[in-house]
Amino acid sequence: MSASAKKILDFFTFRRIAIPIIIGLVVATYMVYRNFDIDTFKNIDWAWTIVFWLFIAVLLMGIRAIAYMYRLRILTDNQLSWRRCFQVIMLWEFASSITPSIVGGSAIALYIVHKEGINMGRTTAIVFITSLFDELFYITIVPFVIILTGYQNLFTLDAEFAIFNSKMGILGIFLSGYIFIVILSFIIFFGVFINPRGLKWLIIRIFRLPLLRKWLQAAVETGDQIITTSKELKVKKLGFWLKIYISTFITWTARFWMVNCIILAFLKVDHHLLIYARQLVMWVILLISPTPGGSGIAEFIFSDFLGEFITPGLVPALAFLWRLLSFYPYIFIGVIILPAWIKRVYNK
Repeated sequence: MSASAKKILDFFTFRRIAIPIIIGLVVATYMVYRNFDIDTFKNIDWAWTIVFWLFIAVLLMGIRAIAYMYRLRILTDNQLSWRRCFQVIMLWEFASSITPSIVGGSAIALYIVHKEGINMGRTTAIVFITSLFDELFYITIVPFVIILTGYQNLFTLDAEFAIFNSKMGILGIFLSGYIFIVILSFIIFFGVFINPRGLKWLIIRIFRLPLLRKWLQAAVETGDQIITTSKELKVKKLGFWLKIYISTFITWTARFWMVNCIILAFLKVDHHLLIYARQLVMWVILLISPTPGGSGIAEFIFSDFLGEFITPGLVPALAFLWRLLSFYPYIFIGVIILPAWIKRVYNK
């Protein structure tokens, strides 16, 4: 096995994979045990509607993956086939699932996309633009949703979180996260579309640090490739960018509406848009989670933010079902795909 192949296997270790699974299962088991109510489960109407809405929930996760793949194909000018896009996206999600949310899976995503034969400059631009449009979706949809649901209905939870030795409420975390996302989006937009030479300068400055100096030459070459890729992206027509945004919108909307379907499978739902809006706030908190993929934190946040829409005895079970459909599949699919992907890209 080549040194590069061993390097990526060293990232996807058994320990990294096991930690989020164990944390999630322990937290879910504890929550179900603490709040278990046999009468609540006896009163559930086990009708065909449960199967139908859970099927729709799974279907939405499939739509989310397809939209991700479609976006990647557009960004690579169809250089990657649907099969290769599927493997890249699943491994990207796999990396994000076993990495602390505050760190993210972008670093390993750079490596995976690059190994598909995309030059490093274009790979960097692809990851940057993917991140930019994810943030743009959030920036544009949040004000719209707040206006429709009402500010007073969105920040009703009275809770505090310890961040950097100071306590912040939900509103404080949300506003801080939103401002950070706006600033990050501006930096990416400025670096890729307005001043790529400035981005190259920043990359070179970073890689002049003692610990990173041995990769300085590669950083210079990446900076040159970013400048070239930036020129290509600047001449893209409006339709290209609309496709990117629409696919991003579908991806995130499918992810959030899946929760509505899970709740709808067992209960009558009268506040779909408010549930959707609460998830937008949840997402900011999960971004700063220190656990891999937000494991353990996500289950508690689900109960806190969405518990008022669910029968108390069902909350932990639905929280676990949500993670079962939206988190664990990427770990198991990633474990299956990784060996085949390594064999394909390194044999090639």
